[in-house]
Amino acid sequence: MTDPPRQLALDLPLAPRFGREDFLVGPTNEAAYARIEVWPDWPDRVLVLTGPAGSGKSHLAAIWAARAGARTCPAAAVTRAGVPELAGAGALVIEDADRPEDRDEAALFHLLNLARERGSGVVVTGAGPVEAWGLATPDLRSRLRLAPGVAIAPPDEALLRAVLVKLFVDRQIVVDTSVVDALALRIDRSLGRARDVVAALDREGLSRGRRITRPLALATLAALGGGEAACDDGTEDA
Repeated sequence: MTDPPRQLALDLPLAPRFGREDFLVGPTNEAAYARIEVWPDWPDRVLVLTGPAGSGKSHLAAIWAARAGARTCPAAAVTRAGVPELAGAGALVIEDADRPEDRDEAALFHLLNLARERGSGVVVTGAGPVEAWGLATPDLRSRLRLAPGVAIAPPDEALLRAVLVKLFVDRQIVVDTSVVDALALRIDRSLGRARDVVAALDREGLSRGRRITRPLALATLAALGGGEAACDDGTEDA
């Protein structure tokens, strides 16, 4: 039996939702979420928020930015000329401070000092502990190491399942629990990976004109370079 003609699936990416109501709390991120929730009652005006890629730290930083009225700026865009303007924002998120490429450490140190002098709140994000960021400026390294920090771990299986369900719901896709179970057992424990896989399944389901079943999910995951291809168990992938 031949497959029906594939339909053209328009690639209309669904923008990630970074609202407070979209952040799912679990054991791996509840401490970080609790710290954000008590703003401005912090022991220090600077918070170092760390976690691996796909752990949700950008989402959590966005929640704080909305709460504090903060501006968000990648660390690579912090320049000495731009420090006064950034420090005057009142509150600031500095993203990806762990990345050494194009990072002006003198400008970052000056920005943190000026923000502290003005009483501005600052959230600095990065992957892994500050000691692993490869900072060459002792003063900046010391300043960040002494700042209060909170870490997010990769999502556990329960949180990953909840995220997958939410991603399907956001796209108005109805799937059986067996699809969620199969994906949660096979994909990397990364929120970004979960988002990519659900987007790929949405496209595949639309192009085939079929609902997303477990065999289709496994075949799609295998094509993406993860998981196992679906076995022919004699059931129709309809």
